[in-house]
Amino acid sequence: MTTADGERTVSLSESVPPLREWLTTFVVGLCMGTADAVPGVSGGTIALIAGVYERLIAGVSAVTPRRVGGFLRALAPVDGGVDVDRAIGIFDEVDGWFLLALLVGIVAALVTVTGIVDWADERYPVLLFGVFFGLIGASAVILLRAISIRRADEIAAAVAGFAAAFVAAGQASLLGGGGLALVFVGGALAVSAMILPGLSGALILVILGQYTRMSETLHAFIDALGAAATGGATADLVDHGTVVVTFVLGGLVGLFTIARVVRRALDANRGATLAFLVALVVGALRAPVDRIGTRGIAWTTDTIVAFAAAAAVGAAVVLVLDYFAVDIDLESA
Repeated sequence: MTTADGERTVSLSESVPPLREWLTTFVVGLCMGTADAVPGVSGGTIALIAGVYERLIAGVSAVTPRRVGGFLRALAPVDGGVDVDRAIGIFDEVDGWFLLALLVGIVAALVTVTGIVDWADERYPVLLFGVFFGLIGASAVILLRAISIRRADEIAAAVAGFAAAFVAAGQASLLGGGGLALVFVGGALAVSAMILPGLSGALILVILGQYTRMSETLHAFIDALGAAATGGATADLVDHGTVVVTFVLGGLVGLFTIARVVRRALDANRGATLAFLVALVVGALRAPVDRIGTRGIAWTTDTIVAFAAAAAVGAAVVLVLDYFAVDIDLESA
């Protein structure tokens, strides 16, 4: 059925997908979240491998202010009262169950993997950042192979992208304590990058010096939630929650604005835009190396060997993913 405004009405029983389909999408979300949690691997790449990339982009693109407003009005006691069927109809128009299952999987994986990263950062920083270097380096090689940088505007864009990432990566230790504005920007850019094949959202956070901070803050917030639920103090909950909420809001803004800006830039000058994005990855190679220095770890022979071995493992992971992705075609994606 349709309303007078042309909106579909669907009952909840008709809308909810089979459990098997929901679980399959949830598992894909787990894989995407795992990829998004480590610099150099993109959740967008996993979506390509799983065959859901076009559906993901279509769903995100379908979320418009008009549909969001219509969904909220349908659930509010206005305009004739709450109309659940109308809200479900709008939810179906944006492939809402698919996006919801994917999001739940992504969030679950992010929480788990960033916890592992926090643990490794405290105990094995050389190995951790060595793996990151390998992930980023192999991604850069694959992406450079996928594009050609020949025209003057493409060369200029590549130089600008490399310089921006290289300089920002060198300031990561200073940016790590930035205010909420930087957290908001980091969320916007990271979530936008997450849906682009080959570009990692976690990598953007590394460049901005926000990766470790957000990882630690997320788990501190979860711990504070547990403490508050058992009658503990709520001061930490508010402090950490403010940062997490700011990041999430930035991510939502980025998902529905910056992602569209990137799409328009690709439409306007695909070659230069791709050159800039790929150069960001190359310039970011400084970040893991610089992080070892800021931790006060000397570059001894043992350190170099351990870092190189971990980098080889990280690179192997990306190369295996690229193999199964059958050479990511940035032009079509």
